[in-house]
Amino acid sequence: MVNVGIVGLGFMAATHIKGYRQVAQARLAAVCNPSGRHLDGDLSKVAGNVGDNAPVKLDMSQIKAYHNFDEMLADPGVDLIDICTPTLAHHGQTIRALKAGKHVLCEKPLARTSALAREIVQAAATAKGFFMPAMCVRFLPEWSWLKNAIATGTYGKVLGARFRRVAEPPGWGQLNFLDGAKSGGALLDLHIHDTDFVQFCFGRPRAVLSAGYVKLSGAVDHVLTQYRVESGAMVHAEGTWAMTQGFGFNMAYTVNFEKATVDYDMARGGDSLKLFEAGQTPQVIKCEGPDCYAGELQHLVDAIEAGKPPSMVTAGDALSAIEICEAEEKSIQTGGWVSV
Repeated sequence: MVNVGIVGLGFMAATHIKGYRQVAQARLAAVCNPSGRHLDGDLSKVAGNVGDNAPVKLDMSQIKAYHNFDEMLADPGVDLIDICTPTLAHHGQTIRALKAGKHVLCEKPLARTSALAREIVQAAATAKGFFMPAMCVRFLPEWSWLKNAIATGTYGKVLGARFRRVAEPPGWGQLNFLDGAKSGGALLDLHIHDTDFVQFCFGRPRAVLSAGYVKLSGAVDHVLTQYRVESGAMVHAEGTWAMTQGFGFNMAYTVNFEKATVDYDMARGGDSLKLFEAGQTPQVIKCEGPDCYAGELQHLVDAIEAGKPPSMVTAGDALSAIEICEAEEKSIQTGGWVSV
């Protein structure tokens, strides 16, 4: 059994708690929130833009509550530290947890800047415990299906790919999210999911060409990027949290292969993933497996139990995603292609 301690008790913590309930080998042993909020285990009023928003209430009789993060790190009954705090806290908390000998999961983005993220990568390389960034899109069943289709060449080469992640402003954590100096805006906090998935599928881009604008945070709140990838495929992604309130949240992709087109749109619910092949009736693809949060948590817990580092996503991957996003920001500022 892997005993988990979560720091930060907002929407992402509630989401991870639901994920751990699907991982048989994990037990929530401790929670920490320096602000003191929700340490009674009542997260029922915490909500966000994905998932079922079912209320979370913990039975604290078997869970320790800490105001002080270092006190939780000193608890020998905690094996894995799950960092769900705002971005600015990731660097310090991750390095302290690794130095304490804990396994660590850190929410994205890994840090506010690539320089800080690089220090985390260096600390993880020599740490006793394993480290994994929580890049959940790699574990989404329909997105894993796409990654496999690209890797195996089932439908031939990719000619073009479009990824889209669009939303109204976050309705929670606005003191952090809507301060671009803290969050990096939608470019770094939201769009980074697709930037990472592009490098997951096509390798690290050689260059990026981006356009974008500021609306809410003082940082880039809407971005559209074209990625120059090794295969020569035309790949681009759009990300925003600048939509008018009431728009909600949507993610989608369309990928055109030599022999087929695949189209995913979460707005279609159970028919979200469709496959179109010449001369055949369009198919709805049903993907089995746990949700992406349970999937990433299961992967890390399995790695810990096996004594082998997690392989699906690494600290280096998370650093690379930030470096690419910083190149996108520079491209917006200069109006030209920026090498990565």
